[in-house]
Amino acid sequence: MQRYFLDEAPQGETFWLPEEIAHHFLTVLRAREGEQAEFVLPDHKTVLVAKVADFADHTARMQITASHTPQVELPVETTLIIGLSKGDKPDFVVQKATELGVKHLIFVETDWSVVHWGNKSTKKLVRLEKIAQGASEQSHRLIVPTVSYAERLEDIRLPENMVGVVAWEESAKQGEQAKLAQTLSTLKTTDHFVGVIGPEGGLSEGELKTLTQRGFTPVGLGPRILRAETAPLYLLSALSYVLELS
Repeated sequence: MQRYFLDEAPQGETFWLPEEIAHHFLTVLRAREGEQAEFVLPDHKTVLVAKVADFADHTARMQITASHTPQVELPVETTLIIGLSKGDKPDFVVQKATELGVKHLIFVETDWSVVHWGNKSTKKLVRLEKIAQGASEQSHRLIVPTVSYAERLEDIRLPENMVGVVAWEESAKQGEQAKLAQTLSTLKTTDHFVGVIGPEGGLSEGELKTLTQRGFTPVGLGPRILRAETAPLYLLSALSYVLELS
């Protein structure tokens, strides 16, 4: 069933589809009378199920048939800080990280970033926010992750209740295996998990020093060296396994 996010909660048992949702549901998906969709309310907790009751002026009146409050979000608030990578890798990471439950994505220029957004950042973020919304709807999330940009690691404000790790290639090369598992096993629902992943080529020694001084633990992500776009997904998958499946 298709899922959408509503900016306003319906008043009563029926509501009219907003223009953008109506275009996708009625024109792109060719919904017909009686077809159902899910709608996440602004509280990011309640999901309505509604069916098409009738049509008017390129939109449709929806009849609410049910509501529920599913539990689908990660048990801890999760942020990824990601070094800028080449090509469409940020698109891929936003889509897949959203599916895996991230709440905040921060793209940052690092010492070894080979691309620089600069004054292009606003346009880039608009595109990535749309990708995040589409991925949230597809994966039946209750929230759409925030996507932001920072020019330097030092500019990023960190939460007070942070438990932070930084993926460090040298840790993997040296065979370090336990720190990630140990860190994840100590997480509480009141914690805010923050993971840092570098771009192609990784992070510099100076950046690692800065991050460790700010409370991040360097961790290896297994014995293999992962691509810049793979590492965030590995980290989120490990987090999900520890918190949701084990």
